[in-house]
Amino acid sequence: MAKKKMLLLLFSVVFPLLLDCSSAQMPGFVSLDCGGTESYTDEIGLIWSPDQLIYGETAKISVANETRRQYTTLRHFPADTRKYCYTLNVTSRTRYLIRATFLYGNFDNNNVYPKFDISLGATHWSTIVISDASAIEVRELIFLASTPTISMCLSNATTGQPFISTLELRQFNGSVYYTDFEEEFYLTVSARINFGADSEAPVRYPDDPFDRLWESDSLKKANYLVDVAPGTKKVSTKMPVDVNRDERPPEKVMQTAVVGTNGSLTYRLNLDGFPGSGWAVTYFSEIEDLAPDESRKFRLVLPGNTDVSKPIVNIEENAQGKYRLYEPGYTNLSLPFVLSFRFGKTSDSSRGPLLNAMEINKYLEKNEGSLDGPIAANLVSHYSSDWAQEGGDPCLPVSWSWVRCNTDPQPRIVSIKLSSQNLTGSIPLDLTKLSDLTELWLDGNSLTGPIPDFTGCVDLRIIHLENNQLTGELPSSLTNLPNLKELYVQNNKLSGTVPKGLINKSLVLDYSGNINLSKGSTGQSRTNIIVGSSVGAGILLIATIVSCICLHKGKKRNHEQEPLGQSLPVSIRSDAPAEAAHCFTFTEIENATNNFEKKIGSGGFGVVYYGKLKDGKEIAVKVTLLSRIHHRNLVQFHGYCQEDARSMLVYEFMHSGTLKEHLYGPLTHGRSINWIKRLEIAEDAAKGIEYLHTGCIPAIIHRDLKSSNILLDKHMRAKVADFGLSKLAVDGVSHVSSIVRGTVGYLDPEYYISQQLTDKSDVYSFGVILLELISGQEAISNESFGVNCRNIVQWAKLHIESGDIQGIIDPVLRNEYDIQSMWKIAEKALMCVQPHGYMRPSISEVLKEIQDAIMMEKEAATLRGGNSDDTSRNSAHSSLNLGSLDIIGTENFLALDASIAQPSAR
Repeated sequence: MAKKKMLLLLFSVVFPLLLDCSSAQMPGFVSLDCGGTESYTDEIGLIWSPDQLIYGETAKISVANETRRQYTTLRHFPADTRKYCYTLNVTSRTRYLIRATFLYGNFDNNNVYPKFDISLGATHWSTIVISDASAIEVRELIFLASTPTISMCLSNATTGQPFISTLELRQFNGSVYYTDFEEEFYLTVSARINFGADSEAPVRYPDDPFDRLWESDSLKKANYLVDVAPGTKKVSTKMPVDVNRDERPPEKVMQTAVVGTNGSLTYRLNLDGFPGSGWAVTYFSEIEDLAPDESRKFRLVLPGNTDVSKPIVNIEENAQGKYRLYEPGYTNLSLPFVLSFRFGKTSDSSRGPLLNAMEINKYLEKNEGSLDGPIAANLVSHYSSDWAQEGGDPCLPVSWSWVRCNTDPQPRIVSIKLSSQNLTGSIPLDLTKLSDLTELWLDGNSLTGPIPDFTGCVDLRIIHLENNQLTGELPSSLTNLPNLKELYVQNNKLSGTVPKGLINKSLVLDYSGNINLSKGSTGQSRTNIIVGSSVGAGILLIATIVSCICLHKGKKRNHEQEPLGQSLPVSIRSDAPAEAAHCFTFTEIENATNNFEKKIGSGGFGVVYYGKLKDGKEIAVKVTLLSRIHHRNLVQFHGYCQEDARSMLVYEFMHSGTLKEHLYGPLTHGRSINWIKRLEIAEDAAKGIEYLHTGCIPAIIHRDLKSSNILLDKHMRAKVADFGLSKLAVDGVSHVSSIVRGTVGYLDPEYYISQQLTDKSDVYSFGVILLELISGQEAISNESFGVNCRNIVQWAKLHIESGDIQGIIDPVLRNEYDIQSMWKIAEKALMCVQPHGYMRPSISEVLKEIQDAIMMEKEAATLRGGNSDDTSRNSAHSSLNLGSLDIIGTENFLALDASIAQPSAR
């Protein structure tokens, strides 16, 4: 299929938000079937419309057990630097839920699992990481509309192509989800749970008139509502439940619950997007018949958060009756990535705790966007061309295709490039309001009228207005631009004389092709180049050639001065027939290459030089630059020795041995390394591997990563060693064919089968190392992992996916760790050891997760060190470590009054 020309990626989707009154659907609903071709009503009564885009491409997919029509198509976009935006009409000062879903379905037939970003306006919303072709990724965000339109954009593809399956907008009524912070923060939905559900299907429209998705507590997914307390049972009722208003949880959700018959309800689940500041509400309704002498009173217990654990819930009393809703919650609460919580009955209660539903949302700080956003919006409003429809903020999270912005926190536009875009009319005056503009390219259009006053753009350096139909004089105001270096106005209809200030200004000025514009009488110009005729054009050409020659000579001089004394060893290639290898001296090589004069190519880590031996043989000399691979987390190569047929490599000495020896070797006795140190070692090693993968050209694939190849210096900082099996990646090739090398237990199974080596083979090995750091177990064992299991990957996966991380944690750590940092590393390790390379993260992604875990662990360690409560200290491994509830002064969190952090019933 021929690719459509894509100059812009925005499209306006204009749907009326007030639907026909005869529709059973709530007003303010928009349901877009991305890639669909016609409108239809689905099985639950939602009206779906095609997105009707002329940009991007559509694809049909088929996923087992997925029959919903909206998930048989999708729309995908090129993996380039642009953003692709949907623009939706909204009503200002009204709250909405926006939901985007993504079902990959291997639409590209490449099994390259996509990773890309989505944003709402200028605010980064979430990163979509596909790890299962048949699983639907769902993102929901609640916002207060402040403008008549909102833009949802896709951008920054790391792998694969950005795509989208559905986009939905749901309008709320009244004050539901009101917060004191909604002017500055969005709410991203992390958990919305229906406890006691009778199936895995979510409760949604029409049971929920606002079409929120209430996930079943029996849904099966990794680390979702695990560690369930013994004695937990489901209860339900068919009696009506008074939920006060339809904005609250729907009646169907409140008619089911779980009860802790042994006195406790305990759960653990991952909170997407956390740690951070959140909004958390629990929903209770007494749906069991209690005898007159029975009572149900309980507390929410969060270890380390005594203030949260103080209030006592008595559902019937708090709700002022049975079958009525009571909803205590916190509008500002610091929550971790892995949330463990318990509801425990009080000593004077005869019944165990009951829980119907729960909602947890994270505060997402709004980005106010570019300071030039309003100017840019007004500029594009006058045009209907493709380039004017890209939508969203002109600079954030990525800029429009014809705009370049600076890197300020609130960026400004510094370059406009609208060459040959069929622009007509006069030059837009909005351009003169872009105070930080440095380059303006409007050449090759059909612009008419005079050149406006750009005095307000004091940073303008380059102006291209050539090949238009501009009239009037060349304005003298251009002389007031102190940084102007290039001005091109040739081939217009300008008249009069060139201002004296421009001629005397040091700049390149081309005004040729304006038959009524002349230079006039002026004094001597300085170093400027004025082009007003063919003679002037010749001068410009000569100046350019001279400049290029000087630049070339300068580059050559720099190259000749490049030190080569450390660039060893040297390999020689000759066009002579094969014979016994000859050992050349360095002096011979210097003479043959005329002191490395002629560079003929490059390969691997070395430059290839031309040479000629004394006997006339022509040779190619490749200088391998091993000593130029410098990184603080790689064991340093100092040099080599080759003498009397013996070859030796010399490396730096690492005083503390190998990581393997410290985990389960001779150095473990009485001096085991704690969890924070293990994380720091993982960080060091990941930085070394990242350098090999991304900092070397071409990239290096280690091929034999293992705990015995991670060495520790006297300060216990880690460095990656042993490049004996390393392989150079080939530019433009996704893999390198290679005879399989590596160590059993760390070896990428995909590489073993296909003999195709990629950087993801190193990632697999690194995932094994992460599991070693967690467990203190070696990669292969006949004794440690039970019957029918010899390797750490199989063993750890069984425990982690069942929620039993305690079953793999090294007992010598003695509970001196934060459970959320442990979970974060465990789950990233499982991603690293996925069976296929395209499912694994890059080493850079792994490094970021390790650094996040270190931050979590340090914060938790601070809390543990300052807590004298023995119970809290002994329970540190399962503590939430939520921190202060008011979270005043915490970076990226809200600065709130302490009173706001108190529980509230709505």
